[in-house]
Amino acid sequence: MKLISFLEAGRNAWGVVRDTDVVVLTHIWPDVIAGLEAGLDEIAGAAQADGMPCRPLAGLQWLPPVPAPGKILCVGLNYGRHVAEAGRAEAGGDLPAHPSMFVRFADSVVGHREAVWKPRASDRFDYEGELAVVIGRGGRHIAAQDALSHVAGYTCMAENSVRDFQKHNAQVTPGKNFERSGAIGPWLVTADEVGDPSRLEVMSRLNGELMQHGQVSDLIFPIPELIAYISAFTPLSPGDIIATGTPEGVGSSRKPPRFMVAGDTLEVDIPGIGKLVNTVADEPARQQGDAHG
Repeated sequence: MKLISFLEAGRNAWGVVRDTDVVVLTHIWPDVIAGLEAGLDEIAGAAQADGMPCRPLAGLQWLPPVPAPGKILCVGLNYGRHVAEAGRAEAGGDLPAHPSMFVRFADSVVGHREAVWKPRASDRFDYEGELAVVIGRGGRHIAAQDALSHVAGYTCMAENSVRDFQKHNAQVTPGKNFERSGAIGPWLVTADEVGDPSRLEVMSRLNGELMQHGQVSDLIFPIPELIAYISAFTPLSPGDIIATGTPEGVGSSRKPPRFMVAGDTLEVDIPGIGKLVNTVADEPARQQGDAHG
């Protein structure tokens, strides 16, 4: 199944993609997290019932597949070649011993075909295509061998970074949480349709030019290990998102550097999952203290 969230009459709605339509399930469960808590089998059964309301995919205003996750947990430097291009190998050239973790706020990401904002405060807005994992069954202290049974599915993420703010100090939080700087989507593809996620590949294109191409099998810390590590320090809940890291080829490591500007189009393409497409726009001017523009 493909699960999507979208705006309908100004309110969040969600459902299951069926051909060129969406079977809307909002009247059964108020949001996708409530659906995941009920279970994927329940969602599938509801979507196949007679008389369910449908909407065409064309013309929808897409939201991230999980618009309000409890946690967005991101892994930095999880592809060996990206570690090398970033100059972040451990002493002696060894790879990191533990995942590099940071968090994102829900309002820092938008959905498919929505514009991401190049911040007013920086001209170093960089692209980062990633595979993201969506938790379906929560837990704490999850063993790596059991971890994939806790996964609801997978989606594409434009994790993106504001490089100068990211490197102001050892904590990367400012550079990862600018409003509308990232994107997730277009949908969540359930784990049963994906199978082994290590067989996936991640590609990023900027204005049609291939910039990143990585194999998920090359992750330093594979998805089961990430889930085990993360659940050792925080409980995971349905709808939580784990961004697994970006491959080499980011703009800040190119010579000369290549950063995104208004008018660019970024595509994160993961065959078997989908293609997340976002344009880049300048962050709009707003009055001091105005949080909404």
